[in-house]
Amino acid sequence: MDRILSYNTELKRLKLPEYGRNIQNMVNHCMTIEDREERTCCANAIINTMGNLFPDLRDINDFKHILWDHLAIMSDFKLDIDYPYEVIKKETLFERPENLIHSASHIKYMHYGKTIPQLIEKVPTIEDEEERNQLIYLIANHMKKCYSTFNKDGVNDKKIFDDLRELSRGAIDIKENEMTLMEYKDIPAAQKTTTSKKKKK
Repeated sequence: MDRILSYNTELKRLKLPEYGRNIQNMVNHCMTIEDREERTCCANAIINTMGNLFPDLRDINDFKHILWDHLAIMSDFKLDIDYPYEVIKKETLFERPENLIHSASHIKYMHYGKTIPQLIEKVPTIEDEEERNQLIYLIANHMKKCYSTFNKDGVNDKKIFDDLRELSRGAIDIKENEMTLMEYKDIPAAQKTTTSKKKKK
């Protein structure tokens, strides 16, 4: 008795598995259509079907363009039609992307991240004293929050003011009695409580 069933492992490997074998079969059929106009109509129908598989992605810029690129790839760039977009070339498909340029800037205190030093640099540029002091207060509180997240024992305000003075190269010099920061030593417990309340709702 001849075997009727066939298994995917025995079939030709899909170029873009996310679209499934039915879409690939449609593409294969489209390439066999001799009339160019009919072939183009078939390609448009395939594109619409491909788009229906991922309705959540329709708002992405160039979504249709991406679909046409994928159609060209699935046809091994042999589908002869009038593409509405300039599709990707076969020779550029496997080109290595350019190396990403990573910032070489040194972060002195990793727990504060990269944004804090950038904000500190902005402080001297603010002319209004009240606005400048408000920014310093926000920066210091955020520093304390970041520090407390990585240190279960908490941190006192003096440590934050010392770090702030160092990061600003002495431009921001706050004494302990000049500013009182928020308490963050119980941050993990507070986050856990908030999460539990949200789940109950």
